[in-house]
Amino acid sequence: MHASLSQPRLKAALWDMDGTLVDTEPYWIAAERALVEAHGGQWSHEQAMQLVGQSLMHSAGILQDAGVRMEKREIVDTLSAQVIERIKREVPWRPGARELLDELHGAGVRCALVTMSEGPLAREVVASLPKPYFEFLITGDSVSQGKPHPEAYLTAVERLRDSDPELTIDHCVALEDSVPGVTAALASGVVTVGIPHQVPLPEDSRRTTWSTLTGRTVAELEQLVADRAAGTVPAALFSGGAN
Repeated sequence: MHASLSQPRLKAALWDMDGTLVDTEPYWIAAERALVEAHGGQWSHEQAMQLVGQSLMHSAGILQDAGVRMEKREIVDTLSAQVIERIKREVPWRPGARELLDELHGAGVRCALVTMSEGPLAREVVASLPKPYFEFLITGDSVSQGKPHPEAYLTAVERLRDSDPELTIDHCVALEDSVPGVTAALASGVVTVGIPHQVPLPEDSRRTTWSTLTGRTVAELEQLVADRAAGTVPAALFSGGAN
């Protein structure tokens, strides 16, 4: 018997949103800066980068430390409303993301969105897509612990298993751009691809690193799942290479 007959196949792709599917980070940063400055503070690029990929409630605490005199919930609602308004005017898709999403859909690979943005913003982004690519959304307001905790990814896998009890973490690939996001995906056990954008990702042989999604294919994701099953991942796929 060929080993490939018993190897897990790619069944699901779990997509981060901000920075991976859409380049909303500049929208968030502009909203953060406006809020901090309205309260008489200063908001640097370095401070903004510390919030990339974090849960919104965590970010709200950092903004309070920067001088924003509002409750965390009010901060999150204010920022989200501003980003939603920008999204309604223009959705800034990341290069190659929609093409890969469409190919996954055509190949019958299930897709879920796993984001720390809350439901209203995530639904606005998904509604602008031409097809119902995402089977469901796991959002920051639907989990008790945000990234870098693995709860969001573990929840997504459990949702997928509801209709496919044979599915395991080994059948799933996560696409992430941030350190908290990659940390969450790795902690959940799913096959993880890092596509760094605003913030560089440290070298880590446990994940695959792609500089962009442009030109990336379902076949490449399928190979990552096969490599996981075989216990081998080509060094060339990693940012630093595995020894």
